[in-house]
Amino acid sequence: MDLSWKEWKLTDLFYGIIIPVLVVLVIVGFSRLSSLFGMESFGVVIGIISEIEEMVIVVGVPLLLGLVWNRWAGGASGFLLGSIYAIWWAVKYGAFSGGRFLTGFGPTVLGYVLSAMLIGYMAGALNKRSENFKRMLIAGVVSTTIGGLLLFWLFQLSPSNVITGVDGFLLTVLTRTASGAIIPVIAKVFMWYGMAIGKKPNS
Repeated sequence: MDLSWKEWKLTDLFYGIIIPVLVVLVIVGFSRLSSLFGMESFGVVIGIISEIEEMVIVVGVPLLLGLVWNRWAGGASGFLLGSIYAIWWAVKYGAFSGGRFLTGFGPTVLGYVLSAMLIGYMAGALNKRSENFKRMLIAGVVSTTIGGLLLFWLFQLSPSNVITGVDGFLLTVLTRTASGAIIPVIAKVFMWYGMAIGKKPNS
């Protein structure tokens, strides 16, 4: 559908400006909780927010693109977003010190990249752009679980690793498996509204 530059609706303003700005402001607000109220008081909240951010960046987006587009889109987005997240993680936790990279963080950084790339590619390869919800669900759960297992294994190879034991396993693997069950619902909604790549929206 080719729209003229004069064709604007109130919904364009709402979904194109107001909603995105509100979402950004909410994210900024959450990021300021620790400085406003202290890290100790809101440690659990900050931890949950950080986990959600990780799931969106290195699981949700690659998985969604893999399901609604193809394995190459899923794998490429996983590689890019996994790399960005890995760099952010390395800077945040001091992997760079005095201008040199501390090699103990290597497996962890590599894990974030490979896990995200694997999840996106595998989801696309298994689903093959199918709109069948059960197939999307199986592809999502299988790819995220395998990606989580890979990441947890690579964590164990890092001398600086603190993600160990049953708690570490649940935090790393089951959160990704849960994401693998949630994202297909979002992908199905995208398909209902004709937002999948190559699909024409209903007029």
